[in-house]
Amino acid sequence: MALMEDDRLVELMLDRPDHGRIVGDIYLGRVEAVLPGIQAAFVDIGTGKAGFLHVSDLVSEEEDDDDDDDGNRRSRKLPPIQDQLQKGESVIVQVTKEPISTKGPRLTAQVSLPGRFLVYMPFSSHVGVSRKIEEREERIRLRELAREILPDEPVGLIIRTVGEELDRPKFQREFQRLHSTWKKIQRRARSSRAPSRIHSEAQLISGVIRDLFSDRFDALIVDNAEVHQEIVDYVESMDPDLVGRVQLDKDSVPLFDRYDIEEEIGEAFGRRVGLSSGGYIIVEPTEALVSIDVNTGKFTGKGRKDPEETILRTNLDAAREVARQLRLRDIGGIVVADFIDMESQENRDRVLHELRSHLGRDRARTKAFAVSELGLVEMTRQRVRPSLFQTLTRACEHCDGTGRVFTPPTVVRRVERSLKRAAASGEEQTIVVRVHPEVALHVMEEEPEFLDRVQRRVSLELELRDDPLLREDEFRLLSGPAETDVTQRYVTRQPG
Repeated sequence: MALMEDDRLVELMLDRPDHGRIVGDIYLGRVEAVLPGIQAAFVDIGTGKAGFLHVSDLVSEEEDDDDDDDGNRRSRKLPPIQDQLQKGESVIVQVTKEPISTKGPRLTAQVSLPGRFLVYMPFSSHVGVSRKIEEREERIRLRELAREILPDEPVGLIIRTVGEELDRPKFQREFQRLHSTWKKIQRRARSSRAPSRIHSEAQLISGVIRDLFSDRFDALIVDNAEVHQEIVDYVESMDPDLVGRVQLDKDSVPLFDRYDIEEEIGEAFGRRVGLSSGGYIIVEPTEALVSIDVNTGKFTGKGRKDPEETILRTNLDAAREVARQLRLRDIGGIVVADFIDMESQENRDRVLHELRSHLGRDRARTKAFAVSELGLVEMTRQRVRPSLFQTLTRACEHCDGTGRVFTPPTVVRRVERSLKRAAASGEEQTIVVRVHPEVALHVMEEEPEFLDRVQRRVSLELELRDDPLLREDEFRLLSGPAETDVTQRYVTRQPG
């Protein structure tokens, strides 16, 4: 799923069998170890790597206000974790961060259930309103509405941004649904044996539509009839006024090609990203942080008479692009951006303001600190899952990990999109697809229906062959009886 703003790709979300999403899932876990030294516990939830549970995620702390999806608990004096958990004990936990690299998932015992308008918090009694709802009277009205509907038993709520101007029937209906879901989770926990999953968060389609789709969007375009109907049904039950914006695309040209999305996806894997001013940025992921370097490139301004103005324009352009790249690549953790040195404090402030205003569009919590005299800006961005780079690539075995190659499932998806382009051209009838043996093995074992499914969709006669002379993520398309190589005609430029 691609999210476009101002005709440019800003977020890419994916769901695959090989890329399971567990953020938001709720488990009955078993405590493997309690570590008083770091006031944390490791909890087995049955996913391979034990999850990390900190003492601050055991005790409900209240705040005056909350962000969209969860409350950020301020550090207070907390009871020692060894007084609250024992090894072998069962505990209900929710995943807040995916496993990343060698680290297991991050867990919380402060369960929250997100809905369209509300976030339901069974272990809290706090009523919060999204910070993005700024009008004071509206915030007061929503809090009062929530308190009227909440039952006598302690239950907490956060009213989400799309909950603005929410009326009582919608509020009550969603609250009852979330309340009922929590009761089912409790019953499941009582009848289950740890470790086991007792609730799954919404899948990509329903989750993204629930969290994002609103009247601020011009359209939601889908190229699959079955998925289109699923979305229409979901939107009709959630917000019928939006159904008219859900469109089924039947064009023979692949949807991502028509909107130039494929080319922008490739950008997310490259080191160098061009700026409209003529400058460019270099993005370098490392183990500790991500560094971003800003360069003027060929841009020299008007007659080279005012270098400060040239630098300012490049830095403002870069600030917008840095914010976009963080979202597009789903980069989390520490980010350091090296802007071009500026003499004027006023200009440094302008660049920081531009960066912060564009970071404000990001759903992930992001904070940018002041521009230093060296032009450095330190940022932190909420890390929920591995970045796009980590998800879709792996270490290359031929260069001791200094490079990356696409995984077999990613190669298969690239082949499928290339075959769609070949079919849309109307010039091909039969195509032989040559792939590395590892990719061929993946198709045989994990996607045995791949060729039949694609043949039905593209109306081409297809054959798959393995070729050990190809790289792991390389493939060839051979056309007709003469098996003419037509790869370059239908494959977009490979990111690099």
